[in-house]
Amino acid sequence: MTNSAVSQAQGNTQIVTLAKDTAIALIIQASGLALVYLLQISLAQWMGKTEYGIYEYIMSWSLLLAILAGLGLPRTILRLIPQYRVKNDWGRLHGIFRGSWVLTVLASCLLACIAAFALTVINDYHPFVYAVPLIYGMGLVLLQALATLQQESARAMEDIPLAFIPSQIILPVLILCSGFLLWHRNGVLTSLRMIDVATVMFLVVLGFQFALLWQKINRNFVSATPVYAYKEWLAVALVLLIQQASSQLLSQTDTVMIGSFMGPESTGVYNAAVKTSVWTSFVLQVVNMVAAPMFSSLYAQGNLLGLQRLVSCVTLWIFYPTIAIAFGLMILAQPILGLFGPGFIAASWSLKILILGQLVNALCGSVGYLMIMTGHQNKSFKVIGCSALLNLGLNAILIPLFGIVGAAIATSFSMMVWNIWLTHLVVKHVGVRPSIFYSLFQRDANSTPPTSEPS
Repeated sequence: MTNSAVSQAQGNTQIVTLAKDTAIALIIQASGLALVYLLQISLAQWMGKTEYGIYEYIMSWSLLLAILAGLGLPRTILRLIPQYRVKNDWGRLHGIFRGSWVLTVLASCLLACIAAFALTVINDYHPFVYAVPLIYGMGLVLLQALATLQQESARAMEDIPLAFIPSQIILPVLILCSGFLLWHRNGVLTSLRMIDVATVMFLVVLGFQFALLWQKINRNFVSATPVYAYKEWLAVALVLLIQQASSQLLSQTDTVMIGSFMGPESTGVYNAAVKTSVWTSFVLQVVNMVAAPMFSSLYAQGNLLGLQRLVSCVTLWIFYPTIAIAFGLMILAQPILGLFGPGFIAASWSLKILILGQLVNALCGSVGYLMIMTGHQNKSFKVIGCSALLNLGLNAILIPLFGIVGAAIATSFSMMVWNIWLTHLVVKHVGVRPSIFYSLFQRDANSTPPTSEPS
């Protein structure tokens, strides 16, 4: 059998494995996204626009701080674990699992304490409506950081159910049921009580996931003395942290700035549009979950042809359902937003604009993960910084002029710039073409991919 035939057979096996894992991930993510969406609708109805807006404002800030507290380690694990497995480097594999958990706990506690102290001082001199809820919600920083770390650790081990069922299925069900019981008993539900609920449920779910994760690590990997290569990991993690923080900044800046400029009621209304628009990139997120470790393995083996074949395949899987979802959301924008309550229909134009941004995000393919998983994260630094600054500047200009519609325009335009620019970098440096246009119009699926520039 020729090398080409062997490569083709291996590629077909990978596609079949990817298809099976993607089907599992699709079921989990569809269920999880539906549960989260049901949770958002229920909270908006039980809490009202103002309290719901405060709650979402706190969750947005705690998530942003959790990204910083994670130090870029979740994506570092996702990138390095497949490489350690290929090289049988079991010492570093065990070390990065343990070391990243300890670093995340220490960084989260330190950052939460600093943030709480700063908020207390600011509130003493300039009292503001979000001060007490923000201080109250600082405990979520550690929990959200650990949730992301454990999720990516399970993904790195290619265990999709363990990665996503705890956070995507169990957690929203527990929060939803607890919130309903509080609302039914008291007739009212405040943002502070929901922060309490979220904190307790996070603790329960994270403890359960950690126990299963630790058991799997000890059972599936060769026992070895942990090697703690902190300098090596943090060198990779720093750039990934900036990229991840900028990505979250891109998705959270609009909500945070609306809360600052327009108040909690507008935040609640706009957040309904944001949560709904995420459905557009749903398939992209599912495919990325499963395909990202495969990108790393193929690139580490020097198999560019196999990587291009995999990328072209998943891009087509993403394209057709994404178009259908975007079209359906555009048509049904007002009825869907009406599920949150009559006052939320005002966000229909914002929703349509956000859908366009998410559509470009999905159609460009897995560009972000391709840069990260192939070790080219440093080359995307300029894209990350410029897009984050562009988003911040546009929101500052457009929100005072156009309100929540201005926020949607700023976020969607920044997202388009981010993705189109990264597409160019993937072709130039990784050596594969990730966009839908190449996948649709290439004449020969097995043709040699473009040659990448040396790293």
